Amino acid sequence: MTASAAPKAPVTPREQLLNRIQRDIPIVQRPYAQVAAEVGLSEAEALAILREVKAEGVLRQVSAIFDTRTLGYQSSLVAAVYDEDTLDAGAEIVNTHPGVSHNYKRNHDFNLWYTIAVPPESDLKAHVQKLHDLSGARLTRLMPTLHLFKIGVEFDMTGKEDWNAKSAPQYTSEQRNIGYAVTELDRAFVLEFQKDLPVTEEPYADACAALGLSIDEVAAHAQKMKAAGALRRVSAVFRHQKAGFTFNAMGVWAVPQDEVAVTGRKMAEFKAVSHCYLRPTYPEWPYTIFTMVHGRSKDEAFGKIKAIEEEVAPGIDHAILYSTKEYKKIRLEFYKPEFAEWARQYLGTEA
Repeated sequence: MTASAAPKAPVTPREQLLNRIQRDIPIVQRPYAQVAAEVGLSEAEALAILREVKAEGVLRQVSAIFDTRTLGYQSSLVAAVYDEDTLDAGAEIVNTHPGVSHNYKRNHDFNLWYTIAVPPESDLKAHVQKLHDLSGARLTRLMPTLHLFKIGVEFDMTGKEDWNAKSAPQYTSEQRNIGYAVTELDRAFVLEFQKDLPVTEEPYADACAALGLSIDEVAAHAQKMKAAGALRRVSAVFRHQKAGFTFNAMGVWAVPQDEVAVTGRKMAEFKAVSHCYLRPTYPEWPYTIFTMVHGRSKDEAFGKIKAIEEEVAPGIDHAILYSTKEYKKIRLEFYKPEFAEWARQYLGTEA
């Protein structure tokens, strides 16, 4: 069975709430009252549920999600090859870089995959080359985003959505403004809103006070940053494992270059797909489009990839890579002094 994960059953207000807060949390004085009303709960009921799931570790944080590139940062996925007996030690060295937010062992000859972002003044290739040298990698390949078809992690907390359910992507390359000039207020906004916002009646009160702005002024500035593509949304972030999504699968597809635009958009429409990118190819890596899905089991994750194959990519060469070990997973924090410190120590420069 590839289309559906489970028989249909009524969706509860609690499940609706947990799905809803992943989409966005409005910047108003009492956002949870507004969200709660949308799903048939009172503000107090909604807050009680959110505090419970946070205490359980399911809800990692509530914060703003920013676009790395619009803020001027350079970023890339990196795939590397290590001898098996040096992999763990190499991964630990990679983890020391403050811009490495995700780092996984995967079931492939490219056995280490990490994401890295560096500030605008930095040389991304120099940082990655230094990590290659320090960590003892045999081969390292930069796999930057050439086109963003979709980014937006939203877990179906009901377990009732079809695996081939569709929705329009919220954030794509078209929303990015790479030439955006970041202001001092933007920087201050990022520093406040990348924090874990409290699960309270007025979660934005401290941020407003720190910025010296009213909630309406903060909302107006947030809208300006959204229009520029610098801010995607304010939303809840769940821990995959704690939320029950214990398995991830990265479907990589050798879609011909003249078909990537159409095929990438179709793949991005699958709600199960959290990330969909066009990336470069190499002699040892023929895959152009990357799609990430998460599942409560290997069968579910693979089933979601199968649903994409059957509907969008029949006969296209593809592979499924999945994490076999998690070395690092954090939220990237912007404008932190650790970047300059790392660059001084290892590159002899200031970032």
